[in-house]
Amino acid sequence: MFSKMIKIRDREIHIVSIIFLIPSLIFMILFIFYPIVDSFILSLHSWNGIDPVKTFVGFENWKILITDIRFWKALKNNLLILFLSIIIQMPVAILLALAMDYVGRKFNFLRSIYFLPMLMSSVAIGFLFRYAYDPQFGIIAGILNMLNIDITIDILGNPNISIFAIIAVICWQFIPFYFILYVASISSIPVELYEAAKIDGSNYFNYAKEIVIPYISPTIKSGIILSIVGSLKYFDLIYVMTEGGPNGGTDLMATYMYKNSFVSLKLGYGATIAFAMLIIISIISFITFKKLNTAEK
Repeated sequence: MFSKMIKIRDREIHIVSIIFLIPSLIFMILFIFYPIVDSFILSLHSWNGIDPVKTFVGFENWKILITDIRFWKALKNNLLILFLSIIIQMPVAILLALAMDYVGRKFNFLRSIYFLPMLMSSVAIGFLFRYAYDPQFGIIAGILNMLNIDITIDILGNPNISIFAIIAVICWQFIPFYFILYVASISSIPVELYEAAKIDGSNYFNYAKEIVIPYISPTIKSGIILSIVGSLKYFDLIYVMTEGGPNGGTDLMATYMYKNSFVSLKLGYGATIAFAMLIIISIISFITFKKLNTAEK
């Protein structure tokens, strides 16, 4: 009798759980799964976004994508941003967080100062640095004029250095995010561990190396994942600063997709690029998750 009551109760709990999950499931179907499926279907058509009829072309858009040099160049730029973002943003953010932990609460106001770039929108930052890099009126041009050096450096107009100039801005914008993330993680470390380390005669460097870094390693891994996903779908900052120029030198997958879809009005091909982005981001994220989990074990 008692076992039957337990089974009935478990069944009721399952039914109630399913009922409460239905709104979330509907939301996911409408705003996640349906757009993904619709994007793939659109990639099989040729459509300018205006005509009521879409022309079915099969996998023709995918064949074009495979041989599209500009797309692979955009992917290369995404991977370059991904690599440099991780090796610059993560170490700098960790060092700043450790420095903040070392000086203690006396300099808490520095947290607000460090976090200021995150309070600005990417569009505002893009316009700010677009003018800062201006070859006539920018900061570098002003410094060169002060030093009486008659050299004009068009940073964003040079295809060899423009992508690195943008990466510098991206790091400036997002290091504060990871800094706050690591500060919060470090603040959760029990004070007793630091006191025990001091009693053992360890300095702060050894304490950070042997205790802090291992303790916050899950947060570091989360930061790496966030950086990878963000690096593969950057758009607004790049588009505001260079629109993917010069000559596609700073094009990313997202900017290239936007230009094909809404500038060239090739929505079918734009959908192909968007779906390819989904595949690439999913594969890289899956591999990263697997590698990080393997390293943890």
